[in-house]
Amino acid sequence: MKSIVLLSSGLDSTVAFKEAYSRCDETLCVTFDYGQRAREREIEYAKTICEHFHVGHIVIELPWYGTFRGALTNGEELPKISSGDLDNKNIAKYSAEKVWVPARNIVFLSIAAAIAENYKYDVIVAGFDAEEAATFPDNTNEFVERFNETLKLGTLSQPRVYAPLISLDKTEIVKKGIGIDAPMEWSWSCYEGKEKPCGVCESCLRRERAFENAGVKDPLLVRLGN
Repeated sequence: MKSIVLLSSGLDSTVAFKEAYSRCDETLCVTFDYGQRAREREIEYAKTICEHFHVGHIVIELPWYGTFRGALTNGEELPKISSGDLDNKNIAKYSAEKVWVPARNIVFLSIAAAIAENYKYDVIVAGFDAEEAATFPDNTNEFVERFNETLKLGTLSQPRVYAPLISLDKTEIVKKGIGIDAPMEWSWSCYEGKEKPCGVCESCLRRERAFENAGVKDPLLVRLGN
């Protein structure tokens, strides 16, 4: 089986990558530059992962996303929440709306499907998870199932989307990552793209909580000397 992995170098996609790499005969990673704040760091880390595992890596630029409003792509202020607000549905919904990138997963998966069909790959691997599905509808089982139905009509080779983490929360993903020796020391979750994670954005807070709940130190922070 041959797989294309959507590798942002985030925690989820990094663990999903290692799962696919271990199970598939061939793996190709795709990283998107859509003007996001952390794009340079994400691309750097994704490239490092791919070089370490000797897999192909394609970076696709989508500059038109930079013309859209949003906290990730066009300089608007990132939402500020506390760690105690992570399970507050109203606050989480507000935060999700601020960092929402219009139709992002539809666009990403469609491009990956075109690559899969052209180069005869069977599976498109995405790091969707249960924790983010609570506020992002394009991370849900229903989204994956419906997109796969679309691929049956929109492609001749009919590749399918596979989300190996879709039933897991962040803590469970960390534990799985440890179990399969995923390169989490080269995963980047922060919305910002500085030398070190900001530690205060929602994505950093969720990552911090996951490693604390799992009872292990974040290997990225260990590598960076934190």
